[in-house]
Amino acid sequence: MRARLWMGVAWPAFLAAAALEMVVFAMVDPSDLHWFGRPLEASRQTVYTAAFFAFWAVATVSSALTTLLIRTPNGQLQD
Repeated sequence: MRARLWMGVAWPAFLAAAALEMVVFAMVDPSDLHWFGRPLEASRQTVYTAAFFAFWAVATVSSALTTLLIRTPNGQLQD
């Protein structure tokens, strides 16, 4: 049951991160990014990868909080 709950959090977060990655990088070129006024020295692939994992982490926290908030007092998920 715990693995199923984890996948219920991780899979939608993965899909949300993938969609967000496509939307963001359709409009932003990683070579144009700056960090504290200096250009990023990372490759495009590194920026894509780091951004995807950052998006996935944020979406995972969001999904996990939603799962936490719909639990009943006895620990079961509401239908």
